[in-house]
Amino acid sequence: HPLVTTGALGLVLGHPFDTVKVRLQTQTTYRGIVDCMVKIYRHESLLGFFKGMSFPIASIAVVNSVLFGVYSNTLLVLTATSHQERRAQPPSYTHIFLAGCTGGFLQAYCLAPFDLIKVRLQNQTEPRAQPGSPPPRYQGPVHCAASIFREEGPRGLFRGAWALTLRDTPTVGIYFITYEGLCRQYTPEGQNPSSATVLVAGGFAGIASWVAATPLDVIKSRMQMDGLRRRVYQGMLDCMVSSVRQEGLGVFFRGVTINSARAFPVNAVTFLSYEYLLRWWG
Repeated sequence: HPLVTTGALGLVLGHPFDTVKVRLQTQTTYRGIVDCMVKIYRHESLLGFFKGMSFPIASIAVVNSVLFGVYSNTLLVLTATSHQERRAQPPSYTHIFLAGCTGGFLQAYCLAPFDLIKVRLQNQTEPRAQPGSPPPRYQGPVHCAASIFREEGPRGLFRGAWALTLRDTPTVGIYFITYEGLCRQYTPEGQNPSSATVLVAGGFAGIASWVAATPLDVIKSRMQMDGLRRRVYQGMLDCMVSSVRQEGLGVFFRGVTINSARAFPVNAVTFLSYEYLLRWWG
């Protein structure tokens, strides 16, 4: 299944950047991207960049299938035209946005516990277990899930889920609108976009959606880490106000540079495999 294979490949390539992004958003010990990378490498070796990757790898098939499946089927319901007919009768941007938002909403709902576990594991700064050193709080994804369930209750597994839903619902709409808009701009009417067009449009769609998503991405990561030792925030709004009060408005764009750098290649490849699939199966 190309969408799963490229999704997994993109995830492996993008995960080190994601780990740096999560650390920058939730910890104040780093001066910037390079400082964060150097410290992770020095203290935790190369493996430090891949913490928390097993759950996303395990769930990538479900997440990509839900997102692209819901998007395609919602578009089908809204426009009553199949993918083959869509080049001749392109759907309106309103329909594309609504279909994208629907996919984003359902994806966030499926993703919430997986994302929480990923962020908790990425934030563990302990090096790999060495004789005599204290073990990290979580031994792995399953232990992490069980610990959260035991210590914070079933609701604990959905910590930050509202911020995740608010992040993904509109930004996935923006993601598909950007992609479709660029494809139409550079493709002769009625034809399928070339592979080069798909790669560039997919890459820029990834950047556009991540720039829009970053403010809520920061809040989501902070909400997910809240409750680890003691509750700091009363809720999402309190988290926003406290973060701005302590660190200024710039806090909402923590990790935007590294998010954009990661988004281009990962989403370029994702859309190329999506178009390939639609042409084969559509």
